[in-house]
Amino acid sequence: MRIVDHTTLAQYLIEECRRLPGAGDLPGLILDVALACKSIAKAVAMGSLAGVLGSEETVNVQGETQKKLDVISDAIFRRATEWSGHVTAVASEEMDHPRPVPAHYPRGRYLLVYDPLDGSSNIDVNVTVGSIFSVLRVPDGKEEAEEADFLQPGTSQIAAGYALYGPSTLLVLTLGTGVVVFTLDPLLGEFILTGSDLKIPEQTQDFAINASNSRFWEPPVQRYVSECLAGKTGPRDKDFNMRWTATLVADAHRVLIKGGIYLYPRDTRKPAKAGRLRHLYEASPIAFIIEQAGGMASTGTERVMDVRPQSLHERIPLIIGSGAEVARIEGYHKEPLTEPRESPLFTSRCLFLEDDR
Repeated sequence: MRIVDHTTLAQYLIEECRRLPGAGDLPGLILDVALACKSIAKAVAMGSLAGVLGSEETVNVQGETQKKLDVISDAIFRRATEWSGHVTAVASEEMDHPRPVPAHYPRGRYLLVYDPLDGSSNIDVNVTVGSIFSVLRVPDGKEEAEEADFLQPGTSQIAAGYALYGPSTLLVLTLGTGVVVFTLDPLLGEFILTGSDLKIPEQTQDFAINASNSRFWEPPVQRYVSECLAGKTGPRDKDFNMRWTATLVADAHRVLIKGGIYLYPRDTRKPAKAGRLRHLYEASPIAFIIEQAGGMASTGTERVMDVRPQSLHERIPLIIGSGAEVARIEGYHKEPLTEPRESPLFTSRCLFLEDDR
């Protein structure tokens, strides 16, 4: 990872977009998003001192009880991006439907989708959380954006990124020309470029998955995890480490920096739902970043970036990481169905199976 000193986000965007045909107002929109992320970072850092922890008495369109910071972060994103004339409409995990820019503001040629606070279940225990965003174009000839206009495959994204609110606040970004990372300088109040041309290491010994769901996984995923758990004495001939924080951006960032694989696969808990992660707000932008860093993003059977969403709040399986590992899982899905190989994780006395007594 090459380190670049003293380049601000604004300078990077201006210089990079000079080389991108039709970039238009993209630098301004990304800077609006960055301002929202700075405000959310401050709210997260204040925590109980600002009275922002705990839950609201409201439920979002996903059927989830909203955290106070979910609601606050969603409002911050809207206020930061709707006034400047860069977008026509925005959509988020916390909204039932897309929100057009108010009539008294000018409108631009972009659509913005975002998860204002990813991993909010970790807020009250002070574990890293983040924000995810994706930029799409308004279809040609459209003055008003409809919900269907947001249903574009990942390959249509103009830009995507995420902010990570941890020991330092990071902004990871791709404009389709590689992946860069900025660190927020709290004294200057500026995002400073601290890494460019990020590449996911190919060799890995880390995997991230919620093992408590093992009884619901499809056989190819059970097989893959079983082989990892078998370690040096198993078919992979090396020991693996399991990581899981329950914040997508944190687990994805570990993969980006250290390599490895993250899995939130299809499971049988709710057969009507193909996966657990939101296609537009989470899977698609993260897939864009991972591919730009040389990795792969798959549902297990197909490339995430090629899948066209069918609804605004559609969910999808997501497997991301080092190319060879993701390709291995795709290969297992293509093989004839077999029972998972014996492993302590999946035996009749395993920790993760329901007790029928």
